[in-house]
Amino acid sequence: MMMDLTEALYENPAIGTLDPGARRLALRELAISRGVSDLDVATRLADRIDGYGPLAPLVDDRSITDILINGPDGVWIERDGSLEQTPIRFDDVDHLTGFVQRMLGDQGVAVDALHPIADARMRDGSRVHAVLPPAAPDGPLVSIRRFPRAVWTLEDLAKRGALMAVEVQQLADLVRRRTTVAISGGTGSGKTTLLNALLSRVDGGERVVGIEETRELRPRCEHFVSLLSRPDNMEGRGGISPAELMRAALRMRPDRIVVGEVRGAEALVALQAMSTGHPGSMVTLHANSPGDARRRMTSMALQASSGLSEGALQDLVERSFGAVIQLARVGGTRRVVSIEET
Repeated sequence: MMMDLTEALYENPAIGTLDPGARRLALRELAISRGVSDLDVATRLADRIDGYGPLAPLVDDRSITDILINGPDGVWIERDGSLEQTPIRFDDVDHLTGFVQRMLGDQGVAVDALHPIADARMRDGSRVHAVLPPAAPDGPLVSIRRFPRAVWTLEDLAKRGALMAVEVQQLADLVRRRTTVAISGGTGSGKTTLLNALLSRVDGGERVVGIEETRELRPRCEHFVSLLSRPDNMEGRGGISPAELMRAALRMRPDRIVVGEVRGAEALVALQAMSTGHPGSMVTLHANSPGDARRRMTSMALQASSGLSEGALQDLVERSFGAVIQLARVGGTRRVVSIEET
């Protein structure tokens, strides 16, 4: 029956252009019209088309923030800050490997024994990181980061326990005063969520240029444009670095510049831009404290600098940022643990 429905799909190519929800309904109607009695066949075909296969029920559950595959026998999820194992299993390592290769291949990303580590962005915005054998000797390891469809406001975050009421006002004032902000925290601490909420407070008359590795920023900001970096292809060509995008952004008449995550050479360009103009710009970075965030920005800029001393870069960091917001997971809740203004 799956083969019959697949052949019918080839005869109706317009179904493939629909959004996932509409496509599922169309496939179900197609199955009924072809006399397919087992309508689960339509569901399995939709899962195959949309790239998630047996993981589709987890992807459809918006309360799940992370899906973690630890080899064929271990599929875990994170919900409300807590990890739990699911009953989903793959037949064996080969089955899981084939699934991962197809899922990433649908997004134009190759992963195999010679290139066992890969990242991809799925159609629904989820971010996928995969590690295959031999780098993962017990079977493929896959991490799927889910992002909320709705953009939360500062008030929404306060209701979820991420902020106190007084902090909502403090952060809103930082945006209103066009204070340049660094948002610091560990992986999964809520940096991008808070950045979206802050950007939603930006005045509609300001032009904001965002620089990201993958598209995560979708703020309720009237004049926001996005630039995306990309790595070199397998031939070592075609890459666009965040540092290049920073330089491009400076020529796009920005009022504020936003860097989704500072990781390398773009730190120096960002600091130079933020210390000489563009007040109210924002960046995120991985760090464990406001002091650690400043030191890490200095270190990344130092690696990219061709002449500035460490002392000069430390001074540049101090002049660039008017506030550092520190995030952390506290008892399963992602929350603001400090707002340090200078």
